[in-house]
Amino acid sequence: MTTTHTFSPSLQDKLGQRIAARLSADTLDLPHDITERLRAARTRAVAARLTPQTRLQTSQAVVSQNATALLHFGDEGLNLWSRLASFFPLIALVAGLALISTLLDDDRANELAEIDSVLLTDDLPPAAYADPGFLQFLKNPIALDKQE
Repeated sequence: MTTTHTFSPSLQDKLGQRIAARLSADTLDLPHDITERLRAARTRAVAARLTPQTRLQTSQAVVSQNATALLHFGDEGLNLWSRLASFFPLIALVAGLALISTLLDDDRANELAEIDSVLLTDDLPPAAYADPGFLQFLKNPIALDKQE
């Protein structure tokens, strides 16, 4: 379910006045230097609001969808090409990840093939490496000295 609420400028002004009144009520307990800094900041904010250089984009509507409030700013000026161009980084990322995965799989396969070729060309049969007694034989330094 999607509902749209539009705000008139007078409703926005009333909301801003209520927020300002609430903030002003909470400043009564603050020290003098902090209240002076807040007063100076408010003066700068009002001056910036009155200058024509500052142009804020206000929301045209608040869209409520699945218990989530979203601000709707209208058409953002995106045409078909700019929308398609926004997907190119995503496509490049997916292609890069697929390439990395393929290269890593090839490297792993080459390592396993190299290990297999060493095992098969060795003098010992591959079953000797799986024997626990052979592992104990390799760990024993006395047995290795007798071989040489």
